[in-house]
Parts: sequence; structure tokens; C-alpha cells
Amino acid sequence: MAYEGFVADGWSEVAEAFAHNIDNREDIGAGVSVFHKGKCVVDIAGGYFDRDATQPYTLDTLQLVFSTTKGVVATAVAMCVERGLLSYEEPVSLFWPEFAAHGKEHVTVAQLLSHQAGLYTVEGSLTYEEVLDWNTMVARLADTAPLFPVGSTHGYHAITFGWLAGELVRRVDGRNIGRFIAEEISNPLGGEIYVGLPEHLEHRVSPVNTGWPRKEGSVPSTPSQPAPAQSEQLLSAFSLGGGMDVKGVFNRQDMHAAEVPGANGIANARSLASMYSATFTETETPNGLVRLVTEDTRKKMTVQQTPVGEIDLCLQNMRSFAMGFVTPSEKLAFDAPGTYGHAGMGGSVSFADPNRQMGFSYIMNRMRSSMFTDPRSVRLIEAASRCADAS
Repeated sequence: MAYEGFVADGWSEVAEAFAHNIDNREDIGAGVSVFHKGKCVVDIAGGYFDRDATQPYTLDTLQLVFSTTKGVVATAVAMCVERGLLSYEEPVSLFWPEFAAHGKEHVTVAQLLSHQAGLYTVEGSLTYEEVLDWNTMVARLADTAPLFPVGSTHGYHAITFGWLAGELVRRVDGRNIGRFIAEEISNPLGGEIYVGLPEHLEHRVSPVNTGWPRKEGSVPSTPSQPAPAQSEQLLSAFSLGGGMDVKGVFNRQDMHAAEVPGANGIANARSLASMYSATFTETETPNGLVRLVTEDTRKKMTVQQTPVGEIDLCLQNMRSFAMGFVTPSEKLAFDAPGTYGHAGMGGSVSFADPNRQMGFSYIMNRMRSSMFTDPRSVRLIEAASRCADAS
């Protein structure tokens, strides 16, 4: 399988795992990037941009990464904390007074970021047009009563997380979350991470899909696993009162252009891997050495907030959260001690492993049913971890 990009000496095993995913048709098109000790050691892309294989998937390709976006938003919040604009321990209503409605006046920033605020959907119905409107969504969320007692458990805020965390950034910094990410994360890194994609870049976005086309009666080379049963809460979280019930919603240009930062970030692997690297070490970029947060802030943003072993009300499995980041727990692709990051629906994943001094990102256009344990990403992460351990 031909791919393009860079692989440093000692890191070929990652490229071999990547080639395996493409050659065995587990991936259609994908990219993977690894930073180690602040330097890029892997940055490759290959396969096809589209399921009809009409054009190649290259380093210039951009990819929607679903909930992998949440880690970018969590980093933006941490940068506001570092600047003294926010505190994880303080109530959200201190910065966003309208949020205090319906008994939410004591919800802390930490509870909000760790999915303990009971706001995984809004009260009442929504139209698709309302979902795309920032002011409508934050007002509706502020006016929604918690769907479970705050702090009693946690339930994955699949879409709403982005508006909740993003509005915090806007309230204390003045910039909307898409602009903050561009000016404070993406641009310093010399990368491309978009929440609110400029229209002139739309042609570079590879559409997400569920697999290769095949002739009637043929057997797929890698049979799809049945989708796991979803809880009533998770279905509600993804539906958002019907507002997200639009066919092909995440391949629509108007969705890409909007700010839905819980789920619609568009990026490439190198940008995401370098971002995570820059949370724990000075990282080489086209703009020189960059570190996004100090070690003190990094420690604060990665403190686990959910109880060990607690079952997520929406996901219906054990999942642990820090300040917007997923932390190691059972059935997680990145499970080494000290790791933090986020995966996205369909299989994308980006994270930091400070103990190995590694930032990692995998993006792809073929959707699979496993979000946090996708075998493609597990294969790549295990290869990268072995290479880091040997270096």
C-alpha cells in the first residue's frame, strides 16, 4: 500500500500497522501522526479520499473527527484556567449567570466538563436550524433542568459538551470557541484544527462513510461488527430533541461551517498529535517550539473527576473523565497510566502519553461501531507505544 509522509528511524512499525489497516480494507482513507519528545516521528496518510476510490487520501486531506474534538475544547478551557480567567472549582454561573436557572447555580466547571451536570440533551424539541445556531443552543441549555441530580453520576454529553464548554470560553475570553482554537491552538502549532470550517476548505474534507461499496451478493473482506445496543439516554443525547435527525448530517457543508464543538471538529492527524504533545512538553512546529500549558495546569486538567468504576449513564460502560478529557479505564484504546485524550464516533482518537513523551492521533473516513476500542487504532497505538519504549 502506498502512503505519503514521514516516518523516522525506529518508527516503521507504526507505518506497517497503518498499511495493514488499508491493505485489509479495514480503512478506506486515513492518517496517523506521532510526536515523541516534542518531535514529529510519524506523519503519514494513505488510502482513498472517497469510498469509490476516485482520489487519494493525502496529507492535505482534512477529516471530521466527531468527539475527538472534545479534547481540543478541553485544552482551550485549560488555557483559560492557566490565564486566570476560569477555575475548575468555581461554579459555572459565576462566569455564565443565566446558567444558574433550574437549580444549576452550584454546578462547578469541573462537574460540567466531566459530564456530571445532567445536561446531555435539552428540554423540548429542536430543529436542525436551531442546532446550528450558537446563541439558541446555549440559551436552551442554560434553561434546561439537570436530567439527573448533579454530581450523583455521570452521563456522556455527546453533543452538548461543546456548547457548554465553548460558552464558558466565550464568556471569559470574549472569543467564540472556533476563533479561540484557531488563534491560540492551531495557528501557533502551524496546524489545521477547525470548529467552523471556512467554505473554501470544504473540498478538502473527506466524507465519512460506513464502508467500501460492493457488488450485490458479495461478501465484505472485513465483516462489520453489529452496533452495540444504545441506552435511551445516549439516543436522546445524539438526537437532541430531533434536531440531529438529518440524513448524512455530518457530511453536510452547513454542519461543517457551524460551531458544534462537541462533535464537528475538522483537522488532520499531525495537528492533533502536536497539540497533545504541546500540553506536556515544548514541541517542534513550523513556528518554533510551542508549549500550550504549564505542567501545573496540565496536572489540574487531568485530575480524574468521575469515581473509579462508575458506569456512564449514557454509554452504559465504565468511562472515566477528567476536565473534559477521557482518562484510562476499562476497554479504552489508550489505557497506559497517565494518558489523557479523547476518541470520536467511528474510530478516530487523539491523546497524550506523558510517561512515554508521546502525542498520538489517528483519523479516518470509514466509520466503525467501536468508539473507544477500535481495533484499527489499538493496532496503531500498540505499535507506537512499542516504538516509544524502544527509543
